[in-house]
Amino acid sequence: MRGFLTLTSTGDWALLSACGVLLFLLIISFRSRSTVFCQYLKTMTGIELKPSEVTRAFRGGGKERVRELFLDRIIREDLKGGPSPIPEEAGKKRG
Repeated sequence: MRGFLTLTSTGDWALLSACGVLLFLLIISFRSRSTVFCQYLKTMTGIELKPSEVTRAFRGGGKERVRELFLDRIIREDLKGGPSPIPEEAGKKRG
């Protein structure tokens, strides 16, 4: 068992270093999820959220709370544009 825990060769140290780098990348990827989500959202919908808002919403209620935050922001952006015009043909079919 003692031989298992000793790092004697350069291959052992290289393997340990590679595991350390992969662990570091994993931590960085989890920490940047909200930033990547906000960038994606801005690109796809034009709606801008702050990563701190997304993180706070996720901690407060998980995916459902982030979804509510996103839908609320979509509705607010849509209401800024005013009412949508109703096409003439749709009005004739109803009346």
